[in-house]
Amino acid sequence: MELQEIERILKETLNLNEVYAQGENAHFGVIVVSDEIAALSKLKQQQTIYAPLMPYFSTGEIHALTIKTYTTEKWEMDRLLHQAS
Repeated sequence: MELQEIERILKETLNLNEVYAQGENAHFGVIVVSDEIAALSKLKQQQTIYAPLMPYFSTGEIHALTIKTYTTEKWEMDRLLHQAS
């Protein structure tokens, strides 16, 4: 599965400010920037992000998915810290 396809699916189905996918060989990670999703419990975040990708788990195109969620404020702070180092 292509990284851009994962990003497209999540952008089209969820209310996200930004999304970034990485990985290969059916093992992927996503960074999701959304105040709405970041406000949910960890379990609800996982369920929300997994839901539009479930068909790809069924086919084996995605075997594993790690998720990092950020509020827009935390994401901007993280980006500034990484630029400074």
